[in-house]
Amino acid sequence: MLITQKPTSSGRRHQITIDRSELYKGKPEKSLLEAGHKKRQGRGFKGHITVRHRGAGVKKKLRIIDWKRKNRDIEGTVIRLEYDPMRSAHLAFIHYKNGSKGYVLAPQGLAVGDTLLAGEKAEVKVGNALPLKNIPIGMFIHNLEIRAGKGAQMVRGAGTAATIQAKEGKYVTIQLPSKELRLLNAECYATIGQIGNQDWKNRKIGKAGRKRLMGIRPTVRGTAQHPDSHPHGGGEGRSGVGMKYPKTPWGKHALGKKTRKKNHRTNKWIIRDRRVK
Repeated sequence: MLITQKPTSSGRRHQITIDRSELYKGKPEKSLLEAGHKKRQGRGFKGHITVRHRGAGVKKKLRIIDWKRKNRDIEGTVIRLEYDPMRSAHLAFIHYKNGSKGYVLAPQGLAVGDTLLAGEKAEVKVGNALPLKNIPIGMFIHNLEIRAGKGAQMVRGAGTAATIQAKEGKYVTIQLPSKELRLLNAECYATIGQIGNQDWKNRKIGKAGRKRLMGIRPTVRGTAQHPDSHPHGGGEGRSGVGMKYPKTPWGKHALGKKTRKKNHRTNKWIIRDRRVK
């Protein structure tokens, strides 16, 4: 549900936020927090900037999410639904009958008190995790494994869902949210349902200050820069790009350049590319 703020200031005038009144308002489970987590500020493992315009922002605690659904054939109960500052989806805090605890992504329709199960014999209902071979065709799924046993790597964003299109032998055809058709091993696990918090994409930040709190720094247009800083810079008055093609600050193609390797090892599993109209 979206909340339109009252225009008490210019920053609130166009702000649209997500209603979190149903979420737990306390602190996260301490045993499920990543110890020593540090912000990367847009830097890769070498310490070089790999994503520009990132830095500062409020401190966040990284929750450890059970991507593998390790507690197989052990029933768990949803204790509460929580906000996660590190991702667009909300989390469900689960207590299992063997005494363990865990976080999973909260699908749409999941409520406090519901029971969840992961395993080959689990019922086909929202929140349960099963191998793809046991899920009916046409069912909404999320949290897909690419390799069996590695843990979920695809369809993890708020409001997203994939669907099973066909089954043949040991492979299953999946339609991803991007409309790409891909083959996956039938032993790979997936979770039933569509991820909740669908309105996340419809929110409006409202002001630049909130972006800074999120750790996103300002982006300056190339045409507004000095020609030493950007290929689009310079010129008298307001000038456009004025060259054969738009460029990055380093002179590379900025638009339409294909970066995917033609002979990438995963290409053979793609039946229909997401770019095909």
